[in-house]
Formats: sequence, structure tokens, C-alpha cells
Amino acid sequence: MSALDLLITDATLPDGRTGMSVGVRDGRIVEVAPGLQAPSAQTLDAQGQLLTPPFVDTHFHMDSALSYGQPRVNASGTLLEGIALWGELKPLLTPESLAERALAYCDWAVARGLLAIRTHVDVCDPSLRAVQALLEVKRQVAPYLDLQLVAFPQDGVLRSDGALQHLKRALAMGVDVVGGIPHFERTMAEGAESVRLLCELAADEGRLVDMHCDETDDPLSRHVETLAFETQRLGLQGRVTGSHLTSMHSMDNYYVSKLIPLMVEAGLGVVANPLINITLQGRHDSYPRRRGMTRVPELLAAGLTVAFGHDCVMDPWYALGSADMLEVAHMGLHVAQMTSQPGMRACFDAVTVNAARLLHLDRYGLEPGCHADFVLLQARDPVEAIRLRANRLKVWRRGRLVAQAPAHRSTLHLPGRPEQTGFQH
Repeated sequence: MSALDLLITDATLPDGRTGMSVGVRDGRIVEVAPGLQAPSAQTLDAQGQLLTPPFVDTHFHMDSALSYGQPRVNASGTLLEGIALWGELKPLLTPESLAERALAYCDWAVARGLLAIRTHVDVCDPSLRAVQALLEVKRQVAPYLDLQLVAFPQDGVLRSDGALQHLKRALAMGVDVVGGIPHFERTMAEGAESVRLLCELAADEGRLVDMHCDETDDPLSRHVETLAFETQRLGLQGRVTGSHLTSMHSMDNYYVSKLIPLMVEAGLGVVANPLINITLQGRHDSYPRRRGMTRVPELLAAGLTVAFGHDCVMDPWYALGSADMLEVAHMGLHVAQMTSQPGMRACFDAVTVNAARLLHLDRYGLEPGCHADFVLLQARDPVEAIRLRANRLKVWRRGRLVAQAPAHRSTLHLPGRPEQTGFQH
């Protein structure tokens, strides 16, 4: 074998293989094998730590990220006040402020091994200033982060005057994916009509679809059924994602027993947003209070691709967050009660391989021929990574180191006991 650019040895992989070596040349993985020996410009001993493909966020709002408190705080913490607050903030935004916040967030993401983000960008503003700003951000971060933009009519593509034309303009400017929000239209009928219009647009232009769908506690909000129907009718199988789907948590089991097979026939992708779903849903309940997140275990069991998204970070809807997809997986595990070993590993997949599949990422993974994009975590397996929200020791993009952090260690000075150095918890 000719010389490598990078050789990582003694790594544990997410599938459980240990003592593995990964060889990299020209930004690609060229060999994955136990005990690989080859001349290399750089060699790193992983010391049994977990080497994983990068984290992927399938659902985010970068145009609003890091805007918390502008122009005021969401006093009720509700979804609808957040939407109203965003309407107040939009006229005050500038392309410069949008880009500055987005670039700062991308730095956060890279430091946490998050190297691909699908972000929805509001297209209801006729100026499309957020679209312009995020297209420029996408260009700037391309060497180290994949940013996929969704044309998102936040105020409803039929409810907001001119929104459909603004959405089409955004696509023509370079936005990647068709978005929608049928449950926010004026009526159920207009919601269904919006699904039809947007899916037809996507079919005509050869686009992917990612629709905010049924983000409500109302069990009669059933636009995902229409989304599945239009996906089949238009031959869009494998290209359509329904995000949130929180009304499924409140639906009766008989209806869901019909709905899930329809989703399987359509090959829908599903994105749950655990941090935000558990925060915003169930607000009209007293007790018992619904968790709100969609039926993740049942959808996985049916064979659907289910991923998790962060959704919001320090914006009108959510005051917290740090671009940490392990925090998202940690919350998803708890909300969905996926505490079996396979369930916990499925939550890790929901922020890595499943998420990459929904974004149609090219050459993602840890096999020969894949891009040399990976993260070394201070953990021995995916479950420990979630439990600890593991430190990102090193992050590579196309075989080049783009972020690193020192190992987390504590020293204990406890009365009556010898000092413990290098204590990891």
C-alpha cells in the first residue's frame, strides 16, 4: 500500500468492532481493517475510543438561532408566542446580523462534531434577506460543513400573501429543499391543498421535500396522511420527510394502525425534535400532561427511517441548546422510553446514519470510499457516548483536523482518601 495521509489505529466503531484501523488518503477512507499497518504522514492511536461518522442535524432554524431576547423574551414559552415574536423580529433583521449569528453557530457545530445541518429558512419576507444571508453562509462554510437549506413558508404558503412566489424565488436563488407547514394554514382543507401544491412543485423541479407537519397536540391534524398520499401519487418515494408529526402522539391507536402502513408505502422519512417537542407540546394540558413527541419506536419498528433534529438554539422558541446532537439523542431516548440496548443505539443512529440518509449525504460513513469525515469521542461505545454527552476529542473533515479538545479528567481531593488523578465520570 502507498503512503497514507492519516492512519487511525485501535478505534472502536459504532457497530461494535474494536481494535480497528482507518486509513485515509486524499480526503477519502481507503481502508478499514483491524491492525492495519502502513506508512502514513500522520498516525493517531485512538486508545479504544469511539470513532464515529460526524453528527447530522436533520431539522434546524439557523435564521433565528442565537437571537434569544430579541426584541423580547418569549414570556409564555409557547409555540404560538414564539411565532408571533419571530414576526416582530423579522423586520429588524439585517443580512449582516443573520450571517454573523449563523457563522457563529456553525463554529459551535464543528466543535461538537456536527458537520451537516438541514436548516429551514423563512421565505415569507418579500425581501428574502434570510435566504440571501444563509446562501452566503452556505458558501463560506462549505469547506468544513454541509449546509442544506429548506424554503420554509413560516406563516403558511397559502395563508401569507405572496408566500408561494417567494418560495419559488428562493428555490431559483439556490435553496435546496421544498418546505411547508400545513397545520398553520387557515383550515384543514387549505392545509391539505398546501401539501398538494408544494409536493407538485417539488416533483416538477426534482427537489426533496421536508415539511413541518402536524406540530400540534390536536389528534385530528392528519396532514401526514395527505403527505403520504401525495408522495405516492407523484412518485416521490424516498425523497419526502415529515418533521415533528407530534399529533401522532395524541391520535388513537386504531387510526395510527392505518396511518403507519401508509407512511411505509410512501417511504416517508421522519424527523422528531425531542428537545423542542417535549418543551412546546402539551401546553394546554393540566395533568396528565402529554409528552408530545411522535411515536418513534413504532415508526422505527415499521421500518421507517427516523432521525432527530435540534430544531432551535437560543431563539424565540427555546432559550437553551449548544449544537450538541448527543444532548438531542439523550432527550429522545428519555422521551421515547427507548432504554433497551438496541433502543439506545437507535437513538445514536438517529443523529448519525439515519440523519445522513434523510439528507441524502454523499459518501457518508466509515467504509472505504467514504469521505474522511469522522469524530473521535471520549467514550467506548454509542450508549456511553449518549450517557456522558461525550467529549469530542478530535473532529476531521475530508481527513483534515478541524477541531479538537483535551480529554475530560477530574482530580479528587477527598478527606480521608488518597488523591484520585485522571478520574473520568
